[in-house]
Amino acid sequence: MGEFVRVEAEDGIATIRLDRPKMNALNARMQRELIDAARQVTEDETVGAVVLYGGEKVFAAGADIKEMAPMSYAEMSGTPSRLLQDFTRELAAIPKPVIAAITGYALGGGLEVALTADFRVAGEGAKVGQPEIQLGIIPGAGGTQRLSRLIGASRAKDLVFSGRHVKADEALAMGLVDRVVPDADVYTAAREWAATFVGGPAIALRAAKQAIDRGIEVDLDTGLEIERAQFAALFATEDQANGMKSFMEEGPGKAKFTGR
Repeated sequence: MGEFVRVEAEDGIATIRLDRPKMNALNARMQRELIDAARQVTEDETVGAVVLYGGEKVFAAGADIKEMAPMSYAEMSGTPSRLLQDFTRELAAIPKPVIAAITGYALGGGLEVALTADFRVAGEGAKVGQPEIQLGIIPGAGGTQRLSRLIGASRAKDLVFSGRHVKADEALAMGLVDRVVPDADVYTAAREWAATFVGGPAIALRAAKQAIDRGIEVDLDTGLEIERAQFAALFATEDQANGMKSFMEEGPGKAKFTGR
């Protein structure tokens, strides 16, 4: 447990909780603590799914501008800019289903944290966006890359060029979030979704995530080879043997998986 980030695990679901009052501004310490949290849930074999959560009122309003403002180019081009990439890369690499539970604002670095998740649940009153252009900069924690891959280059350019805030209903329509629920239900909805993955074939889920995430970065033939290798490798697992045996003997949906 860090000063600003803590991990809470229950019923196979780990919550990575951002907790730096009052807006969860992502300073360097918080970014390092998120790296530690990502590694912790990755290594914990009792965790089957992960929820990223900033609390009832706000997900994260962005990076800590007061910390960054005095930096020169020479300073920012070193550790700070690398850390922005490293902590979001570490979150994106969690080999388990990850759901971001978005309340209030998810802006700038906050949205970039949410973009590392596999799915996003937003409250009806949530607002998301990449307002860095209004500070004379661009997103630096993966926003220009993950956003364009998620919603397409044209829509990503609209958000990045304008810096505008997007309400939950528009975010849902453009595919930026996957579900919109009442504000009070965001965390519960995210946990309920996460629970559907707990007890599943953990190695197959990891393989599926890696195949999709790696595949969208390469040409089709290379992506198909990634898929083929991951598919074949699963035939060395107990879950594959149990899953196919159960299907043949009991029908679909009854297999018990061990994660091995």
